Amino acid sequence: MTELITSRRNDNIIRLKKLISSKRFRRENGEFVCEGKKLLREALMWNAEITSVFTCGDLEWDIPQGAKRFAVSRELLEYASSQKTPQDVIFTCKIKPAEKPLSMTRGNIILENIQDPGNVGTALRSAAAFGVDTVILAGDCADPYSVKSVRASMGAVFHSNIVEMAMDELAQCRENGMKIFGASLSDRSKSVEDVGLAGVTVAIGNEGGGLSAQMLELCDEEIIIPIAEGCESLNAAAAAAVIMWEMSKANR
Repeated sequence: MTELITSRRNDNIIRLKKLISSKRFRRENGEFVCEGKKLLREALMWNAEITSVFTCGDLEWDIPQGAKRFAVSRELLEYASSQKTPQDVIFTCKIKPAEKPLSMTRGNIILENIQDPGNVGTALRSAAAFGVDTVILAGDCADPYSVKSVRASMGAVFHSNIVEMAMDELAQCRENGMKIFGASLSDRSKSVEDVGLAGVTVAIGNEGGGLSAQMLELCDEEIIIPIAEGCESLNAAAAAAVIMWEMSKANR
């Protein structure tokens, strides 16, 4: 059954906008917002737990039972949306429970202090493409469940294992057998081509400051991606993609 909403003051519209704007509210409710038909198709393909759908047009797919369905005007959809020119659908999903093992022996990636949500989402997309088991967020990272991160992930958020871990938890994982390499521009760094990345967890820092001193202390090795002279560094998401490609080759 579809419920018609005509007012901006409707509780469901107010809640939708709060899920878009507030990380704390997303975590308290265990839900996040997605926009567009492509992401809806991905959510259905990966059996994501869709909780509500807001649409101003016809949908091509059946919405799972249990998901609330709301019909809204184009004007109201534009009011609720985070985009200037939204598509015909906005929907909400449950955040997928994360698996946080005490040790990790396959390839994983750590993103530390990556504050741009587009970079976080792009890294999730690359991790899914290259078969990286877990994406670990450390420090002050952008929320992977923000609308911009979700959009940049191109659906990877629906099936990725996304874990937030504190430094002491990572230290415990290392004691339990996790081998950590850190991407760093230091003189100690070895070329990514010269180290074995099978079963390794690699940490990527932000473009401005790189990895923190705390994270580097946990690293068994420091690695670097060879680039042309005169280029200072790669974008964090691009560096993560290159390293995850190398990890995927090693793990194969």
